Amino acid sequence: MTERQWQQLIEVINGRIFDPLPVGFMAGSPWFAHWAGLSLMDYFTSEELWFQANLKAVQTFPQVLFLPGFWPEFGMCTEPAAFGTRCSWQEEELPFPHKIITDINQINSLEKPDPARDGLTPFALKRLQHYQSRIEAAGHRVKMAAARGPATVASFLTGTTEFLLALKTQPQQAHKLLDVVTDFIVDWLQLQLATFPSIDGILILDDVVGFLGEDDFKTMAKPYLKRIFQSLKVTVKFFHNDSPGVVCAPWLNEIGVNLFNFSFHHSLGQMKELTGNKVTLMGNIPPRDELAAGSPERVRQSAVAALDSVADKSRIILSCGGGMPMGASTENITALLAAAKIGG
Repeated sequence: MTERQWQQLIEVINGRIFDPLPVGFMAGSPWFAHWAGLSLMDYFTSEELWFQANLKAVQTFPQVLFLPGFWPEFGMCTEPAAFGTRCSWQEEELPFPHKIITDINQINSLEKPDPARDGLTPFALKRLQHYQSRIEAAGHRVKMAAARGPATVASFLTGTTEFLLALKTQPQQAHKLLDVVTDFIVDWLQLQLATFPSIDGILILDDVVGFLGEDDFKTMAKPYLKRIFQSLKVTVKFFHNDSPGVVCAPWLNEIGVNLFNFSFHHSLGQMKELTGNKVTLMGNIPPRDELAAGSPERVRQSAVAALDSVADKSRIILSCGGGMPMGASTENITALLAAAKIGG
C-alpha cells in the first residue's frame, strides 16, 4: 500500500467522505493466483511469482486498497502449522490443516509456539523481508500485520464441530485453548511489527465467531479479540468475519476494531446501525455470485443497491461482502470502481 493510500484509509476511518468512495478488498492467495494465471502451489512455493502477482495487481488497479497488501500467507495453514498440524497441499486447491487435538484434554499439554521459529510463520516473515526493497521500490510499504483469529485457529487444531461442542460441554478446556492461541497470535503480530516498523495496522480474520450465540460470543470470543486488538498501538484495526456478523457488530468498537469486512447478507445500513457508525464498513456486494460470476453491469447494479441501503456515506469502503473471490475479473473490478462515484 502506498503512503497516499494509507492516509486515505485513515481519513475514511476518521469519517471523511470521498467522492468517488474508496474501493478496497481483503485479498489473498485464491484471487491473486487465479487472476495472475498461476496455480495455488506455484503462488505459495515461488517467492518471485507471489511478488509478481501482487505487483501486477497494484499496478493494474492503483485506485484499489488491497488489504493487507503483499500478504505472504500460506492459506489457512499459516498459523496452525506452528502448533504442529499436518498441512495437505494441492495444485489448484487451498491447503488444508489437519486437526491435532483428538481429545479435548490434550489441551493441557499444548505449548505456545514461537512464531519466529515454528511452522510457516518464519517463512511468511522471510518472504516479506526478501522482497521489502522491491515492494518499496514500487512505491508501497508493509503497513499491516495479519493473522487468523483465535476461534478460527483453535477450530483448525480441534476440528470446527469439536471446538464448538467444547465451548458448551467443556468451557474450561476451551478457555485454555483460546488463551494459548491468543498469546501466540499476539506474539506473531508483535514479531511482524518489530520486523517492519512501517506497520501501522493489524488484520484479524475469524469467521468462526459468527457461529456463536450472543452469550458465547461475549465469553468465548470478545475477551480474546479485545486482547489482540489492544495489544498493538497501531492506527488501523481491521476485522474480517464473513459468516453471520450480527453477533459481533455491536461490540466491535469496544473491542478496538475500526474497520470491518462482513458478510454480504447484511446491508451497509444494518451494519451502520449495529456499530453505531463508529466502525468503517468494507462491503457489500456478493463476492461469488456478483463480483466473480456476474457481468460488469450486474456488479454496477449490486454496488448501487448496496449504497442505496444507507444515506450516510461516511465510513464506507466499497467492496465485496467477504474476501476477494477467486474468479473476480479485471472487468468486474473496473465496474465496481466506476460505481463508487456518489456525486452524480
